[in-house]
Amino acid sequence: MTPLMWRSMGLVFFAAIVGSFGSVFLKMGALRLNKSILSFVNSRLILGVGLYLASSVFYAMGIRGGELSVLYPLVSLGYIFTLVWSKIFFNEPITRYKVAGLCLILVGVFLVGVGASR
Repeated sequence: MTPLMWRSMGLVFFAAIVGSFGSVFLKMGALRLNKSILSFVNSRLILGVGLYLASSVFYAMGIRGGELSVLYPLVSLGYIFTLVWSKIFFNEPITRYKVAGLCLILVGVFLVGVGASR
């Protein structure tokens, strides 16, 4: 694998992490919403949108240097981080079905990565 591909994978992986934090802050901001349209102007909601935007920038930088069919599945790793943050920040349960789903995501990402090297 070339250094450019490693860099691309790192950027896309970082984008997934940043995007997962975007989800957390969007939920935190959404919990502050009420019937007023002005409630949409809250720092957590704005930060969540900003993190999603930053995630998109890192993703765009990453896909320039590699195969989209290999890099795009790395974005799904953000679901793993989102599950962890959901437990930490919102005390959401981690069920065996969620763990099974995450294992399937990991297997899929691994298979796509192996398929790219052949």
